[in-house]
Amino acid sequence: MTADVGFGKRSRLVADLTERICSGLLVHGERLPGENTLAQRYRVSRGTVRGALSKLQRRNLIATETGVDSFVTFDGVPLDRTGGWARALAAAGADVRVEVLGIEAGGSPELTKRYGRLVTVRRLCRGGAGRPVSLETATVPGTGLLADLPSRGLVRGSLTATLQAAGLHPVGGEQWICVLPLDAAAARLLERRPGEMFLHATRTTLTADGELVERVESLLDPARFRFHLAFGRR
Repeated sequence: MTADVGFGKRSRLVADLTERICSGLLVHGERLPGENTLAQRYRVSRGTVRGALSKLQRRNLIATETGVDSFVTFDGVPLDRTGGWARALAAAGADVRVEVLGIEAGGSPELTKRYGRLVTVRRLCRGGAGRPVSLETATVPGTGLLADLPSRGLVRGSLTATLQAAGLHPVGGEQWICVLPLDAAAARLLERRPGEMFLHATRTTLTADGELVERVESLLDPARFRFHLAFGRR
């Protein structure tokens, strides 16, 4: 009987918090009250609160960080990364602005040796409050219709549209994700402190013939971006 009562309280807590998150009363990025506060507010034990938060996390509605409470991660719309982070955020209803920091011929020695002539495009994405949320360094082929990219600029201000206009269509690739401290140069552009931890994503896409389409290194504000991988039967 006691277990059933506890389960019922947890279910009601899960249902109430889910409703508040999905209705927008608790918005994306907002910190939830602490376990003690929730336990007092809902008149349940901390164990019940902990179980409810665990269930919300499994539903991808919140993220819990040890010692930093829980944060709402649900924003109502999944991000489609195929068109770039800025386009994905804009499609999800976020107010974003992209600044092209520079387009230059060349790339790193390692990439040049592997892929040949390259062009590097650097972009900064700002959120609605004007604060930078991501910094991208994209490397693309420096041949064909992209050879004069530094002087011609991007098609409609979009690298994705530029690659499509050049006839480059990705069919596969790979992506690596880790967390790294910002160096001084990146911190200055992102208006953060050097050493602050940011998500670091490296994504390489290739054509059906194995030729490079785009290699993008992204520094992403962990408060605004999250990666979700689903596999197997759900």
